[in-house]
Amino acid sequence: MPEASSNANRLLRLRMDDSAPHQHQSIAFMLLYALAVAGGTMAYVPFLTILLPSRIAALAGPADVQWLGLLTFAGAVAASIGGIVFGWLSDITNSRRGWILSGLAVTVALLLAVPLAEDVWTLVSIIIVWQLALNMVLGPLAAWGGDLVPDDQKGLLGGLLAFAPALGAWSGALVTLPMLETFESRLFALALLVVAAVTPATVFARPRRLEMLRRAPPPDSDEPIGTASKGPAVRMWVARFLVQISEAALFAYLYFWFRSIDPEMGDNEKARLFSLALTIAIPIALYCGRWSDRKDRPFFPLVISSAISAVGMLGMALASSADLAKLAYLLFGIATTVFLALHAGQTLRILPRSDRRGRDLGFFNLTNTLPSLIMPLLTILVVPGFGFEALFLVLAALTVLATLILTTIQRPNPARS
Repeated sequence: MPEASSNANRLLRLRMDDSAPHQHQSIAFMLLYALAVAGGTMAYVPFLTILLPSRIAALAGPADVQWLGLLTFAGAVAASIGGIVFGWLSDITNSRRGWILSGLAVTVALLLAVPLAEDVWTLVSIIIVWQLALNMVLGPLAAWGGDLVPDDQKGLLGGLLAFAPALGAWSGALVTLPMLETFESRLFALALLVVAAVTPATVFARPRRLEMLRRAPPPDSDEPIGTASKGPAVRMWVARFLVQISEAALFAYLYFWFRSIDPEMGDNEKARLFSLALTIAIPIALYCGRWSDRKDRPFFPLVISSAISAVGMLGMALASSADLAKLAYLLFGIATTVFLALHAGQTLRILPRSDRRGRDLGFFNLTNTLPSLIMPLLTILVVPGFGFEALFLVLAALTVLATLILTTIQRPNPARS
């Protein structure tokens, strides 16, 4: 009898050990998922910052800046609509992969169709539809992470998402290698990179299905991003929006600011500083994300990184030399990249309804698109009369406000995962 009892106990322990890991998502899938998200970033960073401007210059001539502004505005509107609509459609059809793969096919096809545009209006039409297709990928893909990654791994997930902006920047270097001489060959190389990044997770991976992440929603959680202004989702939205205004301003005007502080600074050094900030942020985001999981303090790294981002922006405004300004930019760039990556992971924690993740994340996507519409107006109002220093002081104040908002967020009820 003692031997039978011992065997029964061993069998029970084996069953418990086997079931325990299934409360977590596999690290292998999380790596592939982060690569897929990076694939979405690869699809637009080199295209919008390098390839598309060159095509506009060829078609529009002296009016290229005006047309680029129109394309940026129209693209941001299309991305805002697409993120909400396709996230919501993936909710009601209960299918993420189907929408992701369909969007990937259309995105790649439209990328390859860009050289066929022989006038600017045709190019504008292609870009608007391309933005919708890209968000057919990005919206359901973001929600898929919430479907599959439990709360106590969301910090790690956010850390892994820090690879996305870095891979986006590195992909720009790859598609502009001298061996890719033509515009068409560069677009084809970019399309291959995107497909290679997105398909492993969406076609070949077999993630664990965690039923605890699909619990029936509470009956009183009917609003898209929180039931009241005091809800954590609303505050997370506002905080990211404020930080993203700063990030969008630097993304658009970094070249001109560097030129103003150091006229001798070459394009290669600018690109290296930008890539260095994104690369250094990766291990920091991974460490902070894993720390927040272990300590069950999901929002603390967000508070610290946003505060450091504000310090970096303040340093850029007050720097007395080019070297100090560059160091301040590195501090800002690293902290902001860490913040945005970890915020993306923790946002999945505070959404009120698991059956509306796609739609709700579409509303959160507005924090990425609306700053692109607000930032040009803010820059035009401040920079001509007061310079970049005044702009950076305003942006630092917005980031400090984001930090203060984040300090008011309490850890949400785990039952709402």
